Amino acid sequence: MSEKTERAPIRFGTDGWRAVIAREFTFANVARVAQAYADYLLEERAQHVATARAGAEQTEKLPLAVVGYDRRFLSEHFAHLTAEVLTANQIRVFLFERDMPTPVISWAVRDRKADGGVVITASHNPPEFNGFKIKAPWGGSATPETTSAVEALVDRHEPRREEYVPQGREELEQAVANYRVQVESYVDLDRLRALRARIIVDPMHGTGARWVESFLRGGALEVETIRPDRDPLFGGVNPEPIDQNLGPLKERVKETGALVGLATDGDADRVGAVNELGQTMTMHEVVPLVLLHLARHRRMTGGVVRTFSQSVLLKRIADAYGLKLYDTPIGFKYIADLMLREDILLGAEESGGIGVKGHIPERDGILNSLLFLEAIATAGKPPSEMVRDLHREFGEFYFGRRDLHMEVSRGKALVAELAEKTPAEVAGYRVESISTMDGTKLIFDDESWLLFRQSGTEPVLRIYAEATSVEKMHALLDEGCAIAQAPRGVKA
Repeated sequence: MSEKTERAPIRFGTDGWRAVIAREFTFANVARVAQAYADYLLEERAQHVATARAGAEQTEKLPLAVVGYDRRFLSEHFAHLTAEVLTANQIRVFLFERDMPTPVISWAVRDRKADGGVVITASHNPPEFNGFKIKAPWGGSATPETTSAVEALVDRHEPRREEYVPQGREELEQAVANYRVQVESYVDLDRLRALRARIIVDPMHGTGARWVESFLRGGALEVETIRPDRDPLFGGVNPEPIDQNLGPLKERVKETGALVGLATDGDADRVGAVNELGQTMTMHEVVPLVLLHLARHRRMTGGVVRTFSQSVLLKRIADAYGLKLYDTPIGFKYIADLMLREDILLGAEESGGIGVKGHIPERDGILNSLLFLEAIATAGKPPSEMVRDLHREFGEFYFGRRDLHMEVSRGKALVAELAEKTPAEVAGYRVESISTMDGTKLIFDDESWLLFRQSGTEPVLRIYAEATSVEKMHALLDEGCAIAQAPRGVKA
């Protein structure tokens, strides 16, 4: 066999290529992906030059890429290797000199008018993972067409490497300054700083660091940031701002009587929240509250995009305000694609990724933390009361999720089987219909639902449920886990 045929295949998931460090995510494999991305950028530029008017200098046609990284193990070294490969392919590279939140890197791609970008991050995945995210020129996730094209170019050429000479420091500093101006203009920071309250911010040892706090200093509002320092093991949890990982934030909110706790994930593109009672809020509460704030109080308009596991409440709020609703598969790249083509007010995932009108078509945990705090300040009520008001007006829905370790092939087989042999009922509730846009979703007569979906980035089967009572939600999840864990071909 040739060396090429022995190499492990590279597969991009819902948002980039991710793999376990030192197993699949190695320097050799990162170089392969970086070379494929270099080939893609060069082909794109060649096509552009071929259709552009003649006469431009060739030096003006060299592609520019922005490269950044998170706080994971060896991320800065993988980023430097990426810069070396791109440089060897005659691509100009602006490499951040320190870890940076993904939304800031995405902003820099657009702000510097780059041809694209790379972020070395595995976002919310477990600490043993790292990843290679591609950013598009408009400052959002690369489209499925782009990632498919890059994947197809892997191993077309052997990776080239050349010493990277740092450049673009002033340009990147200006991009970061411009990002700060953008956030300051988007959120009413004076109102937030004037709040006579205390909030706790938890970046979970990720790149969010003290970014949220930095926007809120200088007023009556008391801001405390916990877990701000780099820890590649993220304190022993996955850097995903969901209930089981937010113990320190919940405790600190209760200890200090804080108004709210705000969390960001490992690369700060997702947001999480803890209410004043020290209870984790789901994104089926936070996102509808943000949408309601934008539509009702800011009087903003545009479409609403929800991925396959987002809330029924988004549909009801959209209906109430005459906003067009779009449903997409899971993955923010689908939201970004719509934000580029349509007038979109808000697009959101269940996992805490939110994009809003007037910003880059990208998740931004920093901006959305501040925007949710603005919604709380505007309501003049603590988060738990805001949720009660939401339910009184639009109906009660409660969300839960269970993650089961399951090999990808087995999980996909289960999802396919449920689509073909759909159970007539689950936990005593009759299944009215199914949807297979992304996984298999069983839908009940009161709009409650149960979704089975195999992760595109790790060996995890995710089981989601949203129901009209907490008891029903847990019953659906319990039965869903039983179905998933039953021997193949045996009905649970």
